[in-house]
Amino acid sequence: MAKQTTKVKKTLRKKDAPRKRVVRNVPAGIAHVKATFNNTTIAITDPAGNVITWSSAGKVNFSGSRKSSAFAATVAAQDAARAAMGMGMKELEVNLKGPGAGRESAVRGLLSSGLMITVIRDKTPIPHNGCRPKKRRRP
Repeated sequence: MAKQTTKVKKTLRKKDAPRKRVVRNVPAGIAHVKATFNNTTIAITDPAGNVITWSSAGKVNFSGSRKSSAFAATVAAQDAARAAMGMGMKELEVNLKGPGAGRESAVRGLLSSGLMITVIRDKTPIPHNGCRPKKRRRP
């Protein structure tokens, strides 16, 4: 005798429905600036660490070796600051990380857009004799 199977009807979820954007009013936040040799990224978060907005040199249409320039970091910082100010942000703490060219210029870009910077911290990871470093670059 054949086995009887029952069909179970599955409920469909709306996967294509766009999520509703939450408009927040955040007066103070933290800007995390990661300046590498190839790019500079700026992520602006609330004090709890939830990302409000972000920008990078690649996002503001710089490509190739121009992404690693100080000017690209300034433009990216101004782009991120404009979006954060749209959510009511006025004060920023800045955490810098990495050895790239866009460190100081990203801070200048945040200042020029009208945000008040309270603290600048350098959080570049420094090994306490951890892993063996890469070979030195040839000139």
